[in-house]
Amino acid sequence: MHDPPRILAVDDTPENLEILRMRLEANGYEVVTAADGEEGLGKARDLTPDLILLDIMMPKLDGISAVRMLKQDLSLRSIPVILVTAKADTRDVVEGLDAGGDDYLTKPFEHQALLARVRSMLRQKALHDTVASQAVQLSDWNRSLEQTLAEQVIEIERMGRLRRFLPEQVADLILAAGNGDTLLQSHRREVTVVFCDLRGFTAFAETAEPEEVMAVLGEYHACLGEQIVRYEGTLERFVGDGIVVVFNDPLPCADHTERAVRMAAAMRDAIDEHSEQWRKRDHLLGFGIGIARGHATIGRIGFDQRADYAVIGTVSNHAARLCEEARPRQILVSQRVVGAVESLVESVAVGELTLKGFRRPMPAYEIVRWIGRPS
Repeated sequence: MHDPPRILAVDDTPENLEILRMRLEANGYEVVTAADGEEGLGKARDLTPDLILLDIMMPKLDGISAVRMLKQDLSLRSIPVILVTAKADTRDVVEGLDAGGDDYLTKPFEHQALLARVRSMLRQKALHDTVASQAVQLSDWNRSLEQTLAEQVIEIERMGRLRRFLPEQVADLILAAGNGDTLLQSHRREVTVVFCDLRGFTAFAETAEPEEVMAVLGEYHACLGEQIVRYEGTLERFVGDGIVVVFNDPLPCADHTERAVRMAAAMRDAIDEHSEQWRKRDHLLGFGIGIARGHATIGRIGFDQRADYAVIGTVSNHAARLCEEARPRQILVSQRVVGAVESLVESVAVGELTLKGFRRPMPAYEIVRWIGRPS
């Protein structure tokens, strides 16, 4: 709706147009006039009035033909039309209403009747405009909702990928930064890798019932998972009873080796409680850990339907081989690891170990306990 409402008056009699113009303008309406049906159609298309007063009997294009053409035009059909006719032309009124007219007014104009019909038609136009505006807004909302839902689906997929590897708080931080996919692309970085598994698990799995094996694995994974989340490690993979945790990727942290060693010590203490319960169930299971520090190539590997986060390099193998050598409750670490945390731990040199896949013996150390920084 225009403000003030715009009314188009179409009549081939100048006196009638003048009467309409004066009465309507006196009541605050904007009035535009046309002398015949063709001119009226043109001005309707150009000016999009809020209401049309249309005389039926006109040269060139009569009012009934004009209203029919107005209602066939999608851009004009919502404009209400009041047909103007003489009292005796009831057949014209019926035909005009059938053609699409919304109301009629007889000549000579009765002032109050004219204003009442104009107000009534303008209320209808305002209601139509409100509904049309709401429909457009609803359509925009639907498009926005569809886009939002699509973005949320993508975000959920990204969250799912990240939370397969990362503690929830780390995954949330990466997603909030908006660079989760970038951080999982292949790159090179120095990391600390923790490899841990159960001593005696193979023999246990060969003799125990499958349900019991899965129950023990569930308890074991839940126990260690709490510590991985607590120290904000990145879970690289499960390998049966083996678990690989990475620190300093995808989010860098300056104290990554400290975190790794502290987590390993906490894991050992947490597993002690389970070990006692397992012994009562006649499951002889120990727990060993190996930790190494070094550079690796890191990123997502796999294909469209299945992808994993992987740490590729000798540092992973080093941690795995140290874990193989570890006795129950023993934490074996590389020389670079002990060098990074020497003042924070009680450690013992265990000598040089011949590790599978390494050409020369590698020095190793046992972390007896975590001391921490002096207060």
